[in-house]
Amino acid sequence: MADPSFSLTVPEGDDIARKVCDTCGFVAYENPKIVVGSVVRHDGRILLCRRAIEPRRGFWTIPAGYLELNETPEDGARREAREEARATLAIERLLAVYSVPRISQVQLIYRASLAEPGFAAGPESLDVRLFAEDEIPYDELAFPSVHWALGHDREVQAGAPPIPFSNPAGETGSRMPSGERLGVDRM
Repeated sequence: MADPSFSLTVPEGDDIARKVCDTCGFVAYENPKIVVGSVVRHDGRILLCRRAIEPRRGFWTIPAGYLELNETPEDGARREAREEARATLAIERLLAVYSVPRISQVQLIYRASLAEPGFAAGPESLDVRLFAEDEIPYDELAFPSVHWALGHDREVQAGAPPIPFSNPAGETGSRMPSGERLGVDRM
């Protein structure tokens, strides 16, 4: 059997050029990645992880990452917290759904708490800490959506209704609140 060979073409009944197998006609659809994560609160503090991997190594983030096949978003958020912060979570509710088209991501961010005491840096984290609101290193946060999630979580703490938030008006995740433009990196 010959190795597959793909050409970029518009399949019949479609209007977008896609990779199509020259031999069998299989269409290799490329779809957005789903990211799952959580704003984790414990004793009035928020759990953040200092990234040990690129992109944005050394910057702080909420525990989050790609959803795996055959995994619910809630299970994925719990798994990411175990991997990055060695934390066991109790998922409370969906906080926000963000879209970051420049890197083809849809992010599902939950509110959560620690289901068991204890946390530690996993292999993708240099450090993991609980921060009071006024201690959060906002200038060292890794991604625009981390800023959004922390802001939306603050709104919920202040009594905002329990509906999922979305991107701030006009924001697509291509720049930090400081105005720094981000390239085409993941998450």
